[in-house]
Amino acid sequence: MLAGECIVGQKNGGEILVEMLERAGIRQFFTLHGGHLDSIFMAAEARGFAMTDMRHEQAAVHAADGWARATGEPGVAVVTSGPGVANAVSGVVNAHVDAIPMLVIGGANPASEDERLPLAGGYDQVALMAPVTKWAHRIPKIERVADQVAQALRIATTGRPGPVYLEIPIDVAFTQIDEEAIHWPSETAPTTQPCPTPQAVETAIEWLHSAERPAILLGSGAWFSDLRANLGSDLLDFVERTQIPVFSNSRAHGLIPADHPLCARNIMNLALLDRESTGGPDTVLVLGARLGLFTGGAGDRMLPRNAKLIQVDIEPEEIGRNRDVDLAISADCGETVRALCSVARERSWPARESWVQATRAASEMHRVMFGSALTEAKTPIHPYVLADAIVEAAGRESILVAEGGGTSSWMEMTAQVYKGGHWLSHGYLAQLGTGMPFAIAAQQANPDKRVICVLGDGAVGFNFAEFDTMVRHGLPVVVVVNNDQQWGMSAHGQDLIYGEGHRVVTDLGATRYDLAAVGFGCHGEHVVDPGDLLPALSRALASGKPACVNVMTDPSVISLITLALVGGASEAGLTGERKELRYLP
Repeated sequence: MLAGECIVGQKNGGEILVEMLERAGIRQFFTLHGGHLDSIFMAAEARGFAMTDMRHEQAAVHAADGWARATGEPGVAVVTSGPGVANAVSGVVNAHVDAIPMLVIGGANPASEDERLPLAGGYDQVALMAPVTKWAHRIPKIERVADQVAQALRIATTGRPGPVYLEIPIDVAFTQIDEEAIHWPSETAPTTQPCPTPQAVETAIEWLHSAERPAILLGSGAWFSDLRANLGSDLLDFVERTQIPVFSNSRAHGLIPADHPLCARNIMNLALLDRESTGGPDTVLVLGARLGLFTGGAGDRMLPRNAKLIQVDIEPEEIGRNRDVDLAISADCGETVRALCSVARERSWPARESWVQATRAASEMHRVMFGSALTEAKTPIHPYVLADAIVEAAGRESILVAEGGGTSSWMEMTAQVYKGGHWLSHGYLAQLGTGMPFAIAAQQANPDKRVICVLGDGAVGFNFAEFDTMVRHGLPVVVVVNNDQQWGMSAHGQDLIYGEGHRVVTDLGATRYDLAAVGFGCHGEHVVDPGDLLPALSRALASGKPACVNVMTDPSVISLITLALVGGASEAGLTGERKELRYLP
C-alpha cells in the first residue's frame, strides 16, 4: 500500500479533522504547504474545501484573522511544523490582542521524535503558543481528533473570542482508524448565550431615558454577536427608538450605516465634541468595546469622569478596566440589546436634536480641518485627498481594508462604512503586515464585492508577495499604496521630538511598487498628480485583476494620530516640551 493510501472503511487523522471542520460549517482555510500536513490537504481537496495557499505563514494566519473580522465566523489557518508554527506566532498574537475567534492547526513531528533533533522541530510548539491563545493543545492520538477539533472551535468562539492552537502530529495525521470507532460531536458551540438580569435592563433604560446626552459605543463584542443574535436589526430598532447616537471602533464600523443620522462613526470622534458649547456624553452604553487607548484609556477626553458608564461585556474580567463602571452587565451584547429594546418600547423617548447634531458634526470635523486640501489640488498629493478619492471610488458596497499608522487614520477619518465586516484595520497590537492578507480573506468571503486595500509604503513591504496569492487565486483586490517615502508616524515623531534633521532609520525610497506588482501579473498604476487619482482608481477597479495603485503623497503632512501620540509622550515626560496637539487623550 502506498504511503497515505486509505483503506476502505477507515479514515486517517487528516480526514477526520477536515470532516469535523465541515460538520462545524467550515469549508475553507488559509495555509502554506508542508509535508506534515498532506493528509489534511488531500482530505480537504476531496471534500471540495477552498484552500488559499499564501506565501508566508504569518500572512495565512492574518488571513484567517481577516476572515473572522469580515464574516463574524471563526477563521482557520493550517501551518506546518517547526518554522511554519514559528512564523505564525505574530499573526496569532494580533488575533489574541483583538479577541478574534480563530483556529490555528499546526503540524508536528511524532512524539517518538522528541529530543532527537528532527527536521522542522526541536522545540515545544504548544508551549510557544500557550501565552498568546485561549487554548493550546496537542492531539495525543487519532481517537481524539474529532472531539478536540470541536473543543477548539468551542473555546475560540464562546465567551470572549480568541485564537486557539491545535497541534496534530504527523503520526496522528496519517494513522488510520475504523470509521465506526469515530465519535462525532454534534455541537461545537452552545445554543444560548448569557442574558442580562431584568433589574440591570430596567436600570440601564432609566439612566438612558433621563440622560440629556447619551451615547452608545460599539466594539468587537457587538460585531461577533451580530450573526448569532441578529444584533443588527435589534440595534437599529433600539437606536432609532431611543434617538441615541452611536460611535464604533474599527471592529464594529458599519453595524449602523454611515449615512444614518444617528451614526457618529469613530469612537475617537468623542474627543472632537465641543465640550464648552455642547458638553460631552453624560451617559454611555458600552457594548462589547474594551476601555483602552481607543476609548480614551485612563483619560477623560472621550468619556467624561462625571458620565454614567454602563458596560456590557460577555467577559466579566473586562468590565471596569481603566475606570470605574456605574452599571456592569456581564452578558452577550446581542441578548442585551434585545432585552433593552423590549423595555424601551414601553416608553416615549426625547428627540435630543441638538445633541444628535453635535455628534454628527464631530464625525464630519475632518472636512473643516482638511477640506481645503481638496480644492487646492497640490502636488505632492495630500493624504487626505488620497483618502477622499478612495472613498469616492469605492462606492457604497465596497469593503475597505486599511493598514499603516498614519494611512489607516486618514482612511478611518473619511471612510463611509454601511455594513458590518466592511471595514478591516488595526487593533491594539498595531501590527503591520495585516492589510493584504485581510483583503484576501475579505475578497474570498465576498466574491461579489470589491475590496480596496489601502496601506502605507512601510506596511506594504511586510507581505508584498501576497500579490502572487491574489493573482493565483483570481482575487481582484485593488491595493493602494500611500507612498510618502518614509515610515510616516516614526519619521514625524522623530521630527517633533528631536527636531528636523535628526531622523534615524525612518526614511524610505521612492519605490515603484506598481512595477513590482506588475511582475506578479497585476495591473499597475503610478499616480503623481491629484487629478489622475480617480481615473487611475477607476482603471484599477475595471481591470478585473489584482491591482497596485502607487500614489506619491506629501511627506511633510503629519497625521492627527501622530500629533496625538507625540502630545501624549510630551505629557508623560518623554520630551522637554508639552505640545498642545490633542486629538486623542
